[in-house]
Amino acid sequence: MINKIVLFGLTVCLVRVEVSAQPDRWQQRVKYTMNVSMDVQANRFAGTQTLAYTNNSPDTIGHVFYHLYWNAFQPGSMMDTRSRELGKITFNTGRRGGEQQDWDQRVRDRILKLKPDEIGYQKVLSLTMNGVPQPYLVDETILEVRLTRPILPHSTVVFQMKFEAQVPLQIRRSGRDNPQTGVRYSMSQWYPKMCEYDYEGWHPTPYVAREFYGVWGDYDVTISIDKSYLLGGTGYLVNADQVGYGYETPGTKVVPPAGDRLVWHFAAPNVHDFMWAADPEFRHLIRRVPNGPVLNVIYKNKDHDPRQDTAWNSLADAAVMVLPFIEKTFGPYPYKQYSFVHGGDGGMEYPMSTLINNPGVGTAFHEWMHSWYQGMMGTNESEYAWMDEGFTSYAAARVVSYYYHERLRRDPANANLQQIVEREKTQLPTYHASAYGSYFNLVKSGYEEPLTTHADHFSTNFAYGIASYSKGEMFLEQLGYICGAQVRDRILLEYYRLWRFKHPNVNDFMRVAEKVSGMQLDWYKEYWVNTTKTIDYGVDSLWEQNGKSEIRLKMIGLMPMPIDVVVTYQDGSREMAYIPQYLQFGEKPVEDPSLPRTVFAAWKWTSPTYTFELNRHLLDIKSLEIDPTQRMADVNRENNKLVIPEVPRPGNAN
Repeated sequence: MINKIVLFGLTVCLVRVEVSAQPDRWQQRVKYTMNVSMDVQANRFAGTQTLAYTNNSPDTIGHVFYHLYWNAFQPGSMMDTRSRELGKITFNTGRRGGEQQDWDQRVRDRILKLKPDEIGYQKVLSLTMNGVPQPYLVDETILEVRLTRPILPHSTVVFQMKFEAQVPLQIRRSGRDNPQTGVRYSMSQWYPKMCEYDYEGWHPTPYVAREFYGVWGDYDVTISIDKSYLLGGTGYLVNADQVGYGYETPGTKVVPPAGDRLVWHFAAPNVHDFMWAADPEFRHLIRRVPNGPVLNVIYKNKDHDPRQDTAWNSLADAAVMVLPFIEKTFGPYPYKQYSFVHGGDGGMEYPMSTLINNPGVGTAFHEWMHSWYQGMMGTNESEYAWMDEGFTSYAAARVVSYYYHERLRRDPANANLQQIVEREKTQLPTYHASAYGSYFNLVKSGYEEPLTTHADHFSTNFAYGIASYSKGEMFLEQLGYICGAQVRDRILLEYYRLWRFKHPNVNDFMRVAEKVSGMQLDWYKEYWVNTTKTIDYGVDSLWEQNGKSEIRLKMIGLMPMPIDVVVTYQDGSREMAYIPQYLQFGEKPVEDPSLPRTVFAAWKWTSPTYTFELNRHLLDIKSLEIDPTQRMADVNRENNKLVIPEVPRPGNAN
């Protein structure tokens, strides 16, 4: 018996549902006032911290937790032990070929070898709440405070702390004297930081490798340091006209203060962290975007290479070029300043700033886009690393592509730019081919774990990196395949509008996606995020019956999807057969108006095969292909396309 599919007589019209209600999830609030004095000879500093902590929750809080991140940079720490254990895992999936150890190459066993004056530490010397001394216990990178009086709901308390710290040698993110860049101080995770308390409770995540989650609030930071050092990082420089170094108001004459020290006073509103970097040989570039933020590029040219000066200036110009596209596509940047700061050990994002170890636009744009998905969304990265790293990777890929296309538009005779743009066209899916390739390698390796895995709990760094960055990036590109690219872009803007500064989770994003698209998408999250089930569809067979072509497809993988099939005929014409997935209860709008589309009945995921009918003879067909855009993460594309050799028709001459 041959099953025949009846076409829908009516076209389902999708109407965008406007989402107007703002989420009202409560959040804690902090206000830090910190003063530190840096000793650049001893690589240590002493500081005071006043923290006004507002409990906006309905809960009575009897204890609080602080992060003491730099205690990870000591032999035998959890970070050290974890890295060395991962170093025992080897596999042959490295890009360079051959056997690869799984540890982070920046960490390896370096912490174990640190000398006493090279380790990092943060020591709390005293702590009070509302003037009353509080008992506390330090366990490596977490400080627990058992409060003498609880913090009542909807009340504010003030913690006061004295602390001291030693800057570790540069190993991971923060530290001093990076031999690659020559930068003296990359000061991230440098202060005792209150852990986040949210609807799930406390998040005292030890510093093992990754990721971060912080409380939004206001920072007032004063740093006293040798006056030869130039600083850059989070926040606005309050005393810019006294400090100078390019921060001063144009036309202002800066009079250096007496003595050998300089005080830098920063203020950062509505952020969840504060980073700074310092070096006596930093150079400061400034770009002022009309009706937009001031962009700072702060870098060190340790080898005095003019090509490095050119590269950093090019980065500054590139940032100005792409900002309008970024804001149009992903939402406005809300601060009046952003700083690209030379430092760290690769690229690492912080509010209003980033640490990058080179002037490449790929790294810089990736870290800048974190301002949207880490800086403004502030999702718990430990639980949803892919919603930060993956979404950021997706956005950065589009920004980099825009950058090269825009440069080519302005300089159409540039052969190098022509080559870059042409190469992009051959790599599908456009912008994101490398992410798909990494994911396919991970699937083949057998190391894949669900995206629901805690960032520190992946069994391998290899699996974490590809899951969080590549599979997270693919989540959005594939969402565009399901909903339509333009709908996906509207989802991202609505997500930005509704959830910036509110710590969204995956369910929050999915509800936005469903309301904007008019589809059910819970199945997509269930399969792509919660499992490692893969997608594999193929062309099974085709035949002619009663003058019409019957096409049968097969579902080989365990993850269901809607299916686009593009049919090309011998006369050069084309059409699309669109088969929605039953679970989505809707259909995406037409993406390519030049390609005629027929919508067929939805494919129910319980059926391993699906047959549809075309009103053309079988010999009219030249080829048919499942998802020629390659946005669907089909793990075996070899069975996605069938080319039919041209056969002479009866009565035609050979």
